[in-house]
Amino acid sequence: AVLPVKFTKAKRDKLAQLLWVLNWVSVVTGIILFSLGVFLKVEINKRQDLMAERQLQSVPNMLIAVGLIACGINFLGGKICYDCVDTSKFLRWKLVMLPYIICTFFFTLSILVGGLMCYSLHGQLEESLTLGLHDAMRYYKDTDTPGRCFLKRTVDLMQIQFQCCGNEGHRDWFQIQWISNRYLDMSRPKGVDRLRSNVEGKYLMDGVPFSCCNVNSPRPCIQYQITNDSAHFNYDYQTEELNLWIRGCRQALLDYYTDILHSVGLTVLIIWLFELSVLMGVRYLQTALENVWRRGDPECESEGWLLETSFVATARTNFNIIKNLGKFNQINTASNGDPNIDRPSTAHYGPDKVPPKSIPIAS
Repeated sequence: AVLPVKFTKAKRDKLAQLLWVLNWVSVVTGIILFSLGVFLKVEINKRQDLMAERQLQSVPNMLIAVGLIACGINFLGGKICYDCVDTSKFLRWKLVMLPYIICTFFFTLSILVGGLMCYSLHGQLEESLTLGLHDAMRYYKDTDTPGRCFLKRTVDLMQIQFQCCGNEGHRDWFQIQWISNRYLDMSRPKGVDRLRSNVEGKYLMDGVPFSCCNVNSPRPCIQYQITNDSAHFNYDYQTEELNLWIRGCRQALLDYYTDILHSVGLTVLIIWLFELSVLMGVRYLQTALENVWRRGDPECESEGWLLETSFVATARTNFNIIKNLGKFNQINTASNGDPNIDRPSTAHYGPDKVPPKSIPIAS
Protein backbone atom coordinates (compact mmCIF):
# COMPACT_ATOMS: atom_id res chain seq x y z
CA ALA A 1 0.00 0.00 0.00
CA VAL A 2 1.01 3.63 -0.62
CA LEU A 3 1.57 5.64 2.59
CA PRO A 4 -0.18 3.25 5.01
CA VAL A 5 -1.23 4.58 8.45
CA LYS A 6 -2.61 2.60 11.40
CA PHE A 7 -5.73 3.95 13.13
CA THR A 8 -7.23 3.02 16.45
CA LYS A 9 -10.92 3.50 17.16
CA ALA A 10 -10.22 6.84 18.86
CA LYS A 11 -8.04 8.08 15.99
CA ARG A 12 -10.67 7.15 13.41
CA ASP A 13 -13.33 9.06 15.32
CA LYS A 14 -11.08 12.12 15.67
CA LEU A 15 -10.23 11.96 11.94
CA ALA A 16 -13.93 11.82 11.03
CA GLN A 17 -14.71 14.77 13.31
CA LEU A 18 -11.81 16.80 11.91
CA LEU A 19 -12.85 16.07 8.33
CA TRP A 20 -16.41 17.13 9.14
CA VAL A 21 -15.08 20.54 10.24
CA LEU A 22 -12.72 20.82 7.27
CA ASN A 23 -15.48 20.02 4.79
CA TRP A 24 -17.51 22.91 6.19
CA VAL A 25 -14.43 25.10 5.82
CA SER A 26 -14.25 23.84 2.22
CA VAL A 27 -17.80 25.08 1.69
CA VAL A 28 -16.49 28.53 2.63
CA THR A 29 -13.59 28.15 0.19
CA GLY A 30 -16.15 27.28 -2.48
CA ILE A 31 -17.90 30.55 -1.75
CA ILE A 32 -14.52 32.29 -2.02
CA LEU A 33 -13.91 30.68 -5.44
CA PHE A 34 -17.34 31.82 -6.59
CA SER A 35 -16.67 35.36 -5.32
CA LEU A 36 -13.28 35.50 -7.06
CA GLY A 37 -14.91 34.45 -10.33
CA VAL A 38 -17.59 37.13 -9.99
CA PHE A 39 -15.00 39.78 -9.10
CA LEU A 40 -12.81 38.88 -12.09
CA LYS A 41 -15.83 38.84 -14.40
CA VAL A 42 -16.92 42.30 -13.23
CA GLU A 43 -13.40 43.73 -13.66
CA ILE A 44 -13.20 42.42 -17.23
CA ASN A 45 -16.71 43.61 -18.10
CA LYS A 46 -15.93 47.11 -16.78
CA ARG A 47 -13.49 47.64 -19.65
CA GLN A 48 -14.75 45.20 -22.24
CA ASP A 49 -15.08 48.11 -24.72
CA LEU A 50 -11.29 48.42 -24.61
CA MET A 51 -10.70 44.71 -25.27
CA ALA A 52 -11.14 42.50 -28.31
CA GLU A 53 -12.94 39.17 -27.99
CA ARG A 54 -10.31 36.63 -26.90
CA GLN A 55 -12.21 34.17 -24.64
CA LEU A 56 -11.20 36.14 -21.55
CA GLN A 57 -14.44 35.15 -19.81
CA SER A 58 -13.44 31.47 -19.68
CA VAL A 59 -11.42 31.86 -16.45
CA PRO A 60 -14.07 33.74 -14.38
CA ASN A 61 -16.83 31.45 -15.69
CA MET A 62 -14.81 28.40 -14.68
CA LEU A 63 -14.14 29.80 -11.20
CA ILE A 64 -17.84 30.55 -10.73
CA ALA A 65 -18.81 27.01 -11.75
CA VAL A 66 -16.07 25.39 -9.65
CA GLY A 67 -17.09 27.46 -6.63
CA LEU A 68 -20.72 26.38 -6.87
CA ILE A 69 -19.78 22.71 -7.34
CA ALA A 70 -17.35 22.93 -4.39
CA CYS A 71 -20.16 24.03 -2.09
CA GLY A 72 -22.28 21.03 -3.06
CA ILE A 73 -19.48 18.44 -2.96
CA ASN A 74 -18.08 19.59 0.37
CA PHE A 75 -21.55 19.76 1.91
CA LEU A 76 -22.03 16.10 0.97
CA GLY A 77 -18.53 15.30 2.26
CA GLY A 78 -19.35 16.91 5.59
CA LYS A 79 -22.48 14.76 5.92
CA ILE A 80 -20.52 11.58 5.10
CA CYS A 81 -17.74 12.33 7.60
CA TYR A 82 -20.27 13.25 10.30
CA ASP A 83 -22.00 9.88 9.92
CA CYS A 84 -18.70 8.00 9.80
CA VAL A 85 -17.98 9.04 13.40
CA ASP A 86 -20.34 6.16 14.20
CA THR A 87 -18.88 3.03 12.58
CA SER A 88 -22.32 1.45 12.31
CA LYS A 89 -23.51 4.30 10.06
CA PHE A 90 -20.61 3.71 7.69
CA LEU A 91 -22.59 0.96 5.91
CA ARG A 92 -25.07 3.48 4.46
CA TRP A 93 -22.17 5.32 2.78
CA LYS A 94 -19.95 2.31 2.02
CA LEU A 95 -20.89 2.11 -1.68
CA VAL A 96 -20.92 5.89 -2.07
CA MET A 97 -17.55 6.86 -0.61
CA LEU A 98 -15.29 5.48 -3.36
CA PRO A 99 -17.24 7.10 -6.24
CA TYR A 100 -17.37 10.29 -4.16
CA ILE A 101 -13.58 10.24 -3.72
CA ILE A 102 -13.01 9.63 -7.46
CA CYS A 103 -15.35 12.48 -8.46
CA THR A 104 -13.80 14.80 -5.88
CA PHE A 105 -10.32 13.95 -7.19
CA PHE A 106 -11.19 15.06 -10.73
CA PHE A 107 -13.00 18.10 -9.34
CA THR A 108 -9.87 19.01 -7.39
CA LEU A 109 -7.90 18.78 -10.65
CA SER A 110 -10.30 21.32 -12.18
CA ILE A 111 -9.45 23.73 -9.36
CA LEU A 112 -5.76 23.30 -10.21
CA VAL A 113 -6.51 23.94 -13.90
CA GLY A 114 -8.44 27.10 -12.99
CA GLY A 115 -5.51 28.39 -10.93
CA LEU A 116 -3.01 27.69 -13.72
CA MET A 117 -5.27 29.37 -16.30
CA CYS A 118 -4.99 32.60 -14.32
CA TYR A 119 -1.25 32.56 -15.04
CA SER A 120 -1.55 31.47 -18.68
CA LEU A 121 -3.97 34.25 -19.68
CA HIS A 122 -1.24 36.89 -20.07
CA GLY A 123 -0.71 36.41 -23.82
CA GLN A 124 -4.42 36.47 -24.70
CA LEU A 125 -4.95 39.49 -22.48
CA GLU A 126 -2.11 41.43 -24.11
CA GLU A 127 -3.38 40.71 -27.61
CA SER A 128 -6.94 41.59 -26.62
CA LEU A 129 -5.87 44.92 -25.13
CA THR A 130 -3.69 45.81 -28.13
CA LEU A 131 -6.51 45.28 -30.64
CA GLY A 132 -9.22 46.71 -28.39
CA LEU A 133 -7.34 49.94 -27.60
CA HIS A 134 -6.49 50.41 -31.26
CA ASP A 135 -10.17 50.28 -32.21
CA ALA A 136 -11.23 52.48 -29.28
CA MET A 137 -8.76 55.19 -30.29
CA ARG A 138 -9.83 54.94 -33.92
CA TYR A 139 -13.47 55.54 -32.95
CA TYR A 140 -12.62 58.23 -30.38
CA LYS A 141 -13.90 61.01 -32.65
CA ASP A 142 -17.22 59.28 -33.51
CA THR A 143 -19.23 61.02 -30.80
CA ASP A 144 -22.27 61.27 -33.11
CA THR A 145 -22.25 57.61 -34.19
CA PRO A 146 -24.68 55.30 -32.35
CA GLY A 147 -22.83 52.59 -30.46
CA ARG A 148 -19.56 54.58 -30.41
CA CYS A 149 -20.62 57.86 -28.82
CA PHE A 150 -19.45 56.68 -25.38
CA LEU A 151 -15.94 55.63 -26.42
CA LYS A 152 -14.47 59.12 -26.05
CA ARG A 153 -15.56 59.28 -22.42
CA THR A 154 -14.33 55.71 -21.80
CA VAL A 155 -10.88 56.39 -23.25
CA ASP A 156 -10.51 59.72 -21.42
CA LEU A 157 -11.44 58.19 -18.06
CA MET A 158 -9.02 55.32 -18.69
CA GLN A 159 -6.11 57.66 -19.47
CA ILE A 160 -6.84 59.77 -16.40
CA GLN A 161 -7.33 56.83 -14.04
CA PHE A 162 -4.33 54.79 -15.18
CA GLN A 163 -2.15 57.84 -15.95
CA CYS A 164 -1.34 56.64 -19.45
CA CYS A 165 -1.54 57.94 -23.01
CA GLY A 166 -2.22 56.11 -26.26
CA ASN A 167 -1.75 52.43 -26.93
CA GLU A 168 2.04 52.17 -26.81
CA GLY A 169 2.63 55.87 -26.07
CA HIS A 170 1.49 59.40 -26.87
CA ARG A 171 2.76 59.17 -30.48
CA ASP A 172 -0.10 56.78 -31.30
CA TRP A 173 -2.44 59.78 -31.33
CA PHE A 174 -0.33 61.36 -34.12
CA GLN A 175 -1.34 58.54 -36.50
CA ILE A 176 -5.13 58.80 -36.19
CA GLN A 177 -7.73 61.54 -36.49
CA TRP A 178 -9.10 61.90 -32.99
CA ILE A 179 -10.91 65.26 -33.48
CA SER A 180 -14.43 65.03 -34.88
CA ASN A 181 -15.11 66.76 -38.19
CA ARG A 182 -17.84 68.81 -36.55
CA TYR A 183 -15.14 70.73 -34.65
CA LEU A 184 -12.92 71.40 -37.68
CA ASP A 185 -13.07 74.82 -39.38
CA MET A 186 -13.22 73.95 -43.06
CA SER A 187 -13.38 77.62 -44.00
CA ARG A 188 -9.68 77.98 -43.25
CA PRO A 189 -7.28 76.87 -45.99
CA LYS A 190 -4.90 75.32 -43.45
CA GLY A 191 -7.51 72.80 -42.33
CA VAL A 192 -8.54 71.91 -45.88
CA ASP A 193 -4.92 71.45 -46.93
CA ARG A 194 -4.25 69.19 -43.97
CA LEU A 195 -7.15 66.93 -44.96
CA ARG A 196 -6.11 66.84 -48.61
CA SER A 197 -2.48 66.11 -47.80
CA ASN A 198 -3.42 62.79 -46.22
CA VAL A 199 -4.08 59.81 -48.48
CA GLU A 200 -6.99 58.61 -46.34
CA GLY A 201 -8.44 62.09 -45.95
CA LYS A 202 -7.81 62.28 -42.19
CA TYR A 203 -7.00 65.32 -40.12
CA LEU A 204 -3.70 64.30 -38.52
CA MET A 205 -1.65 66.49 -36.19
CA ASP A 206 1.01 66.26 -33.50
CA GLY A 207 -1.47 66.61 -30.64
CA VAL A 208 -3.10 64.47 -27.99
CA PRO A 209 -6.41 64.63 -26.03
CA PHE A 210 -6.52 66.58 -22.77
CA SER A 211 -6.68 63.33 -20.76
CA CYS A 212 -3.04 62.67 -21.63
CA CYS A 213 -1.88 65.68 -19.63
CA ASN A 214 0.18 64.98 -16.54
CA VAL A 215 -1.54 66.78 -13.67
CA ASN A 216 1.72 66.75 -11.68
CA SER A 217 3.60 68.82 -14.25
CA PRO A 218 4.61 72.34 -13.05
CA ARG A 219 4.05 73.97 -16.44
CA PRO A 220 0.82 74.22 -18.47
CA CYS A 221 0.07 71.12 -20.52
CA ILE A 222 1.44 71.14 -24.04
CA GLN A 223 -1.00 68.94 -25.95
CA TYR A 224 -0.92 70.63 -29.37
CA GLN A 225 2.06 71.08 -31.69
CA ILE A 226 4.08 68.85 -29.40
CA THR A 227 6.93 68.43 -31.88
CA ASN A 228 7.12 72.16 -32.78
CA ASP A 229 9.71 73.87 -30.56
CA SER A 230 8.93 77.37 -31.87
CA ALA A 231 5.24 77.14 -30.94
CA HIS A 232 5.99 77.23 -27.20
CA PHE A 233 8.15 79.42 -25.00
CA ASN A 234 11.38 77.91 -23.75
CA TYR A 235 10.52 74.48 -25.13
CA ASP A 236 12.70 71.74 -26.62
CA TYR A 237 10.83 68.64 -27.74
CA GLN A 238 13.95 66.47 -27.97
CA THR A 239 15.42 67.17 -24.54
CA GLU A 240 12.63 68.42 -22.29
CA GLU A 241 10.60 65.95 -20.27
CA LEU A 242 7.08 66.12 -21.65
CA ASN A 243 4.23 67.05 -19.36
CA LEU A 244 2.22 64.11 -20.73
CA TRP A 245 1.77 60.63 -19.34
CA ILE A 246 4.70 58.62 -20.66
CA ARG A 247 3.39 55.09 -20.21
CA GLY A 248 1.12 53.53 -22.82
CA CYS A 249 -2.34 52.39 -21.75
CA ARG A 250 -1.82 48.85 -23.04
CA GLN A 251 1.01 48.28 -20.58
CA ALA A 252 -0.87 50.05 -17.79
CA LEU A 253 -3.98 47.89 -18.22
CA LEU A 254 -1.87 44.78 -18.72
CA ASP A 255 -0.05 45.37 -15.43
CA TYR A 256 -3.36 46.04 -13.67
CA TYR A 257 -5.06 42.86 -14.87
CA THR A 258 -1.91 40.77 -14.47
CA ASP A 259 -1.72 41.71 -10.79
CA ILE A 260 -5.37 40.74 -10.35
CA LEU A 261 -4.95 37.43 -12.18
CA HIS A 262 -1.82 36.50 -10.23
CA SER A 263 -3.51 37.29 -6.92
CA VAL A 264 -6.59 35.25 -7.89
CA GLY A 265 -4.40 32.41 -9.20
CA LEU A 266 -2.37 32.26 -5.99
CA THR A 267 -5.56 32.14 -3.91
CA VAL A 268 -6.99 29.37 -6.09
CA LEU A 269 -3.79 27.30 -5.80
CA ILE A 270 -3.87 27.64 -1.99
CA ILE A 271 -7.50 26.47 -2.01
CA TRP A 272 -6.47 23.56 -4.26
CA LEU A 273 -3.84 22.43 -1.75
CA PHE A 274 -6.40 22.64 1.04
CA GLU A 275 -8.99 20.65 -0.95
CA LEU A 276 -6.36 18.05 -1.80
CA SER A 277 -5.45 17.58 1.86
CA VAL A 278 -9.14 17.13 2.77
CA LEU A 279 -9.53 14.59 -0.03
CA MET A 280 -6.53 12.62 1.26
CA GLY A 281 -8.06 12.59 4.74
CA VAL A 282 -11.37 11.26 3.40
CA ARG A 283 -9.48 8.54 1.53
CA TYR A 284 -7.69 7.46 4.71
CA LEU A 285 -11.01 7.39 6.57
CA GLN A 286 -12.69 5.33 3.85
CA THR A 287 -9.94 2.68 3.64
CA ALA A 288 -9.62 2.43 7.43
CA LEU A 289 -13.38 1.89 7.83
CA GLU A 290 -13.36 -0.63 4.97
CA ASN A 291 -10.78 -2.70 6.84
CA VAL A 292 -12.84 -2.44 10.05
CA TRP A 293 -15.90 -3.70 8.20
CA ARG A 294 -13.94 -6.64 6.79
CA ARG A 295 -12.75 -7.69 10.24
CA GLY A 296 -16.20 -7.27 11.76
CA ASP A 297 -14.91 -5.64 14.95
CA PRO A 298 -15.77 -1.92 15.31
CA GLU A 299 -13.22 -1.53 18.14
CA CYS A 300 -10.26 -3.07 16.31
CA GLU A 301 -7.20 -1.30 14.98
CA SER A 302 -7.22 -0.86 11.20
CA GLU A 303 -4.91 0.39 8.50
CA GLY A 304 -5.69 3.15 6.01
CA TRP A 305 -3.84 4.13 2.83
CA LEU A 306 -4.00 6.30 -0.24
CA LEU A 307 -3.61 3.43 -2.71
CA GLU A 308 -3.95 -0.27 -1.98
CA THR A 309 -1.11 -1.06 -4.40
CA SER A 310 1.74 0.93 -5.89
CA PHE A 311 1.17 3.79 -8.33
CA VAL A 312 2.35 1.68 -11.28
CA ALA A 313 0.20 -1.32 -10.35
CA THR A 314 -2.86 0.89 -9.76
CA ALA A 315 -2.37 2.66 -13.09
CA ARG A 316 -1.97 -0.68 -14.89
CA THR A 317 -5.11 -2.11 -13.26
CA ASN A 318 -7.21 0.95 -14.12
CA PHE A 319 -5.90 0.92 -17.68
CA ASN A 320 -6.90 -2.72 -18.10
CA ILE A 321 -10.35 -1.98 -16.70
CA ILE A 322 -10.86 0.84 -19.18
CA LYS A 323 -9.50 -1.27 -22.02
CA ASN A 324 -11.88 -4.14 -21.24
CA LEU A 325 -14.97 -1.96 -20.85
CA GLY A 326 -15.91 -2.35 -24.51
CA LYS A 327 -15.37 -6.09 -24.65
CA PHE A 328 -18.43 -7.18 -22.69
CA ASN A 329 -20.80 -6.92 -25.64
CA GLN A 330 -18.40 -8.33 -28.20
CA ILE A 331 -19.01 -11.81 -29.71
CA ASN A 332 -16.30 -14.38 -29.32
CA THR A 333 -14.95 -14.76 -32.84
CA ALA A 334 -12.13 -17.14 -32.04
CA SER A 335 -11.52 -20.23 -34.15
CA ASN A 336 -11.45 -18.71 -37.64
CA GLY A 337 -13.89 -15.95 -36.71
CA ASP A 338 -17.01 -18.17 -36.62
CA PRO A 339 -19.37 -17.01 -33.82
CA ASN A 340 -21.29 -20.31 -34.02
CA ILE A 341 -18.28 -22.57 -33.67
CA ASP A 342 -19.26 -23.67 -30.17
CA ARG A 343 -22.90 -24.40 -30.99
CA PRO A 344 -23.99 -28.03 -31.55
CA SER A 345 -24.43 -29.03 -35.16
CA THR A 346 -27.94 -29.86 -36.48
CA ALA A 347 -26.71 -31.69 -39.56
CA HIS A 348 -27.79 -35.15 -38.25
CA TYR A 349 -30.97 -34.01 -36.48
CA GLY A 350 -34.32 -35.43 -37.49
CA PRO A 351 -37.03 -33.59 -39.38
CA ASP A 352 -38.20 -31.97 -36.13
CA LYS A 353 -34.70 -30.63 -35.42
CA VAL A 354 -34.53 -32.76 -32.27
CA PRO A 355 -31.24 -34.47 -31.53
CA PRO A 356 -31.56 -38.32 -31.66
CA LYS A 357 -31.49 -40.26 -28.42
CA SER A 358 -28.39 -42.31 -27.80
CA ILE A 359 -28.94 -46.10 -27.75
CA PRO A 360 -27.73 -47.65 -24.51
CA ILE A 361 -25.08 -50.28 -24.92
CA ALA A 362 -25.54 -53.52 -23.00
CA SER A 363 -22.78 -54.22 -20.62
